[in-house]
Amino acid sequence: MTVPSRGEASRRIAILREELARHEHLYYVLDRPEISDDVYDSLMTELLGLERAWPDLVEPDSPTRRVGGRPVEGFEKVEHAAPMLSLENGFSEEDVRAFLARVERTLGRLPPLSGELKIDGLAVSLLYEEGRFVRGLTRGDGRFGEDVTSNLRTIRSLPLRLREALPGRLEVRGEVYMKKEDFASLNAEREEEELPLFANPRNAAAGSLRQLDPAVTASRRLSVYLYQIVEAPLQGLTSQSAVLERLRELGFPVQPGHALCRDGDEALAYLERWKEERFSLPYVTDGAVLKVDDIAAWETLGATAKTPRWALAFKYPPEEKKTRIREIIVSVGRTGALTPVALLDPVPLSGSVVQRASLHNQDEVDRKDVRIGDRVIVRKAGEIIPEIVAVDVEARDGSERPFRLPERCPVCGASSVRLPGEAVLRCPNRSCPAQLREGLRHFASRGAMDIRGLGEKIVAQLVDRGLVTTLADLYELDREKLLMLERMGEKSASNIIQALETSKKRPLARLLAALGIRYAGARVAEILAQAFGSVEALAAASEETLADVDGVGPVIAASVAAFFADEANRRTLDRLARLGLRTSEARRAASVPLPWEGRRVVFTGELQRATRAEAEERVRALGALPSSSVSAKTFLVVAGEKAGGKLDKARAASAAIVDEETFWRLVGEAEDLFRSTAPEGEKEVTVENHDPR
Repeated sequence: MTVPSRGEASRRIAILREELARHEHLYYVLDRPEISDDVYDSLMTELLGLERAWPDLVEPDSPTRRVGGRPVEGFEKVEHAAPMLSLENGFSEEDVRAFLARVERTLGRLPPLSGELKIDGLAVSLLYEEGRFVRGLTRGDGRFGEDVTSNLRTIRSLPLRLREALPGRLEVRGEVYMKKEDFASLNAEREEEELPLFANPRNAAAGSLRQLDPAVTASRRLSVYLYQIVEAPLQGLTSQSAVLERLRELGFPVQPGHALCRDGDEALAYLERWKEERFSLPYVTDGAVLKVDDIAAWETLGATAKTPRWALAFKYPPEEKKTRIREIIVSVGRTGALTPVALLDPVPLSGSVVQRASLHNQDEVDRKDVRIGDRVIVRKAGEIIPEIVAVDVEARDGSERPFRLPERCPVCGASSVRLPGEAVLRCPNRSCPAQLREGLRHFASRGAMDIRGLGEKIVAQLVDRGLVTTLADLYELDREKLLMLERMGEKSASNIIQALETSKKRPLARLLAALGIRYAGARVAEILAQAFGSVEALAAASEETLADVDGVGPVIAASVAAFFADEANRRTLDRLARLGLRTSEARRAASVPLPWEGRRVVFTGELQRATRAEAEERVRALGALPSSSVSAKTFLVVAGEKAGGKLDKARAASAAIVDEETFWRLVGEAEDLFRSTAPEGEKEVTVENHDPR
């Protein structure tokens, strides 16, 4: 492909950035997409290619910067321009009336109030200069917040450039949150990988925004709503209602549900209205906020050391109800874990009817002393996940029955085992139909191979009829076999065949994530794909080599090594490769050794000439493996500005330490050496970039 001139590239880059920003606003803020994912991906790929060809044209607010930059060693503490105060809480109608009376006493009247829903997330403050996003802080202690700018850039609904080129500074505040659907998906993924679950969306959002690796944050699908302007070159904003409208005009996502309440009765009616309606929203709200709408009155009302006197956060009480456990069944997951699930008498709870709740494992059943037939108190953790809070022991009549997980798998009959150090009982039979069903569902899911049309019922029929006994069998399905299934028409069969064919083109990272290796989710799969480049290289890697890869560690390394040591897994992967799936990245193999083949390079501190991700890509192209820790095998430690504790460890280990200038000189020399010895057509090694979405 012909590389355009700098002028042509600059003009096309400007068009692409504007177009991508518009489509991101339509998709993530307005929920009105105009183009398909494939078209969006093609625009993003074109922009990535142009920016790679002309790196001096890359700007911080480019849509390509959202995918996550370099990992950081810690968050810098920055003082807020104005303190980020917490809101006073109210829990009853009396609390609300007391707040209204105080406002009326101070002002001599009760002005209109702005009613806004209170999102259960993490408060942030965002700074824009000349209309461009330059810095974002968490609330912290109210006076000092943590600089999480790189992580905030990954949030698709947050504009990196405003719709108007405002002069000077603009500081806005809002809440980062995680939608219910994304929270449920994240916890489901963590449960499959047997990682600790997040208690609620707020904890998930806070933990995700404070990840040291922005790429992890990017994978968590966070969202943001803005509700306050702190510092701005704006005139005429005299009310909170006007502020919200102005934020919308600038392209910020603003939460719907706002209402102007003319008096106390309307304020109380607003709170009562959303007591139940909030459950229909796609995100969690734990209350509503009443603010004096007249901004000029805020100064008169003042503030305490911690809270402003012009606002009140009303908290709705958590909804808990009693029901009865009719039965406890056992679910078998794709890793063989046997999970007790309580079947409940249906009970309306937080906007839906709840009929089952996971009891996680036998230890949890024993700790809560849960029995079949018990009356129990249930609630939704984070208003999403049903859980049993406690047993009403006083209601027992003697008919209740204790529960024990079975000694054999309820699906295939294999003897269940409990491995040392684990809380779960497990079915060891890899051919267990339940494990196969769950494994196929995971393999076909959107975050894995994304095989459209291959839903739960289709998968169940394929397994039950013996049409699919391994993952590779999927790709040997034909129209005739699919038409044997119930309610399967010609069009649906053709669509599944096409979806299977399309999935063969998924990148290596998606395939690795789809395999369902324990502890190796989407992010770990991405790391492994980048570090090793092919299934063959990954299968040949020792547990020690795997553990030394940045972001892997000993537990994941042991799981990955065990997976590839299994002969059945190897046979499946061989079949997948023969059937046309991508088991390697687009790397041109060199006929001469790469200059830094197998060597480990550690980065510490901030690089000035490139992001850490870009520097790591350069050393990977030379055959090296970027590492997060200094060891006896470390080839080079690159010390940038503000180098952290790794530098001390490198000195103690007598490792070779270089500054950034020396590092780039060594890289250039190694690349020159490779070009001088490699045959034509192998003058450089390229690594395919992964889908930024």
